[in-house]
Amino acid sequence: MLSFKQVDRIVEQKNSGAEKLKKKVWLVGSIVALIVLGIYLLVFFKPPLEVGAIFTDGDKKSVVVSVGNKGLQHVKILDVKVNNNNKPDETKIQVSNNLLGFTISHDFDSPEAAEFNFTDPEEVVINTGTSPTDNYKKMDNGTATVDDEIYGISVLYPTAIFKVDITYSYLGIPFNETVVLN
Repeated sequence: MLSFKQVDRIVEQKNSGAEKLKKKVWLVGSIVALIVLGIYLLVFFKPPLEVGAIFTDGDKKSVVVSVGNKGLQHVKILDVKVNNNNKPDETKIQVSNNLLGFTISHDFDSPEAAEFNFTDPEEVVINTGTSPTDNYKKMDNGTATVDDEIYGISVLYPTAIFKVDITYSYLGIPFNETVVLN
């Protein structure tokens, strides 16, 4: 038969083991939470979509916004609005290369526009390593090639465009980028 002292010691040993396990679980949970928070803050304060040059026709009814991805995963364009949150008449993404560039067009289906690969936004992911800044440096250095992908968001609207709002997704997190035209 066990004495009360022996029973107390056994209970203390079990309790101390449970407390150690609770501390370990709490420590691991805290570390995981800090890592997730750190990644979220990094992505939130350094969004991956980079806006480059902005091209317009004379009346600003057709606009091309050069964009690229400086992140670690692809970017997906979710929505594009113009001016005061209005839906453009038409939105396409030009998938081109540094040597070909972009075109400004009022008809994305014209024979002249065919070589510029106008694509519906839902069919395009903006790949990593396509930062406009990096592509401009390649052009300046003379190292640009047809393999350097560039992306241009092309929008058409019946009146002058003074603002383009781009909603995109990165790592499943939605972001918004506003481009104001002068």
